[in-house]
Amino acid sequence: MFGEKITHVLARGFIVWLLIIFAETIHGITRTLLLEPLIGDFRARQVSVFTGAAMIVVITFVFVRWLKGSGALDFVLIGIMWVILTVGFEILLGRLVLDISWERIASDFDILHGGLMLFGVLVMLFAPIAMARLCDEI
Repeated sequence: MFGEKITHVLARGFIVWLLIIFAETIHGITRTLLLEPLIGDFRARQVSVFTGAAMIVVITFVFVRWLKGSGALDFVLIGIMWVILTVGFEILLGRLVLDISWERIASDFDILHGGLMLFGVLVMLFAPIAMARLCDEI
């Protein structure tokens, strides 16, 4: 029973992640076309961490009830799954599709040199549980 329930919750979490990653992909394309020419690549990536984090929170808020988690653990597992899928997606897209160097990918996570992606990843990790609590789902 427990395994079947968590499988359904994670499957719904995966569907919401697909929506998030689609929105983030459009967000990244828009950043590259509109913001990057104005303020440069690195600054545009910094700004987009905050706008992307806001998108994650909004999408999570909209779908948190649909996830049908039954407790805090369900929402924590969804957050962990989203982080693993997103980091994997970023690396695969960056390396295999866009031919981005490991140094460039790592720079997004380098807090000491202005990389802010870790902030976005933390928002993604905690958004499901935070929105579940906000919406009285747990």
